[in-house]
Amino acid sequence: MTYCVAIKLKAGLVFLSDSRTNAGLDQISTFRKMIVYEKPGERFMVLLSAGNLSVSQSVREILQVEQLADAEGGEPITIWNARSMFDATRVLGAAIRRVYERDAAALKQAGVEFNVSLIFGGQIAGEGMRLFQVYSAGNFIEATPETPYFQVGESKYGKPVLDRVITPDTPLDEAAKCALVSMDSTLKSNLSVGLPLDMVVYEADRFQTDKVLCIDENNPYFRMLHNSWGQKLREVFDSIEDPMWNGEATEVPLLAQSGRSLPLKKISTPQEKLI
Repeated sequence: MTYCVAIKLKAGLVFLSDSRTNAGLDQISTFRKMIVYEKPGERFMVLLSAGNLSVSQSVREILQVEQLADAEGGEPITIWNARSMFDATRVLGAAIRRVYERDAAALKQAGVEFNVSLIFGGQIAGEGMRLFQVYSAGNFIEATPETPYFQVGESKYGKPVLDRVITPDTPLDEAAKCALVSMDSTLKSNLSVGLPLDMVVYEADRFQTDKVLCIDENNPYFRMLHNSWGQKLREVFDSIEDPMWNGEATEVPLLAQSGRSLPLKKISTPQEKLI
């Protein structure tokens, strides 16, 4: 299992991934799930991967040499000369299909599913930043202002805070903090996601970044965030009034925020319980 998240903002891009891979309770390993492709001043791209580790590693290797025919008869398209992130993502899709053609039948025979989920984003000179989620078939979707982030892997625990905080106008540092809170929530609830974490924060139109971090259990900021988030959640929870129940009455008053009681029907017979 893994958890990766990428966020597209007007100010830039945030990428975050864990590094835990396990094949059972006693087979836990650390593998990087993030790779950066960079030509300073020309293009900056980040790939996050989840799913079958052998498949994702093969895709990453093939991606660097994969080529697509140019419809206009020019030089074959690679991630290093693609004129847009859309074309670069097409190359990634082709790399996935090439691995599928090579390995899918053998994996199926061994009872292993061909499974890979990728997030690919960045910026190529001449266009704005773009972010894509790529599936096992090589097809993909693009982030929009209404959906400015993608997750792959164990996504459910880290999604609520992203939904409440992230908009296209969110500042980069705030989005990085939100991504780390999302990751911390996942780490807390799922032992198959684990440290160290890899994080990249990219500012729009720079085509390079110096904000590339590896975060382990000794990182002081992540320790502070972990402790503060848990403490503040508890404080907010404790500040909310407990429900107030009125004995065994048929109408059960539940104290609402407005101060009015909300009547709830009391279930008293087996027939009613089935309705």
